[in-house]
Amino acid sequence: MVWTYLMDMDGVLVHEEHPVPGAGEFVAELTAAGTPFLLLTNNSIYTPRDLRARLARTGLEVPETAIWTSALATARFLAAQRPGGSAFVIGEAGLTTALHEVGYVLTDRDPDYVVLGETRTYSFTAITRAIRLVEEGAKFIATNPDATGPSREGSLPATGSVAALIERATGREPYYVGKPNPLMMRSALRALGAHSENTLMIGDRMDTDVRSGLEAGLRTILVLSGISDRSTAERYPYRPTRVIDSIADLVGHSSEPFPA
Repeated sequence: MVWTYLMDMDGVLVHEEHPVPGAGEFVAELTAAGTPFLLLTNNSIYTPRDLRARLARTGLEVPETAIWTSALATARFLAAQRPGGSAFVIGEAGLTTALHEVGYVLTDRDPDYVVLGETRTYSFTAITRAIRLVEEGAKFIATNPDATGPSREGSLPATGSVAALIERATGREPYYVGKPNPLMMRSALRALGAHSENTLMIGDRMDTDVRSGLEAGLRTILVLSGISDRSTAERYPYRPTRVIDSIADLVGHSSEPFPA
């Protein structure tokens, strides 16, 4: 079987802005073999071009066409739901650029959607405006449900936390597009032109990476180089196809990731 790979970024290829040992070799192996792959991230702040540059600074060479974000998945979803629509957006360039590219108009006057993404500077004024627009009938979309994000100083509030604030104020639950929604996986598969039967998801989180992979019909590998350990995996009612210490365990074995 010729495998196609979907991989999380943080915890799988990079950890605190440093490459995980073996990450460069594995990406190079996939590239040399012409193996299709996409890096998936729930982070909606950056465009694929931004993320390519950030990865290059760590020594990982990945083309921007091989990076798939929750912002891109959200834009594709909205373009399919309501082509040429409008949105009030709380987010950064990764999200606004993706929406512009599918023909959306960004406005704070009677939008079709309120779209919440991640930003390092959540504005109380913008959140208040979002609440009022949702109350007036705008549909509520969030790029991903992650409650916190990492920083050098510790955890930061992320999209899921702010979405909970808006939901509590309006009584309207958002529709989350990113992981663990299998919609994120299916949109990535379409972008690759791949099929679930021969696609593998590699991630470091049971609750997002492994769950979304399973629900999309993919085989999954949990790496222990991020936030999960073996005891974490045992707490869930589902299991990955394989558990490995890090991506280094797959170097030299990308054509056959599941040993007999």
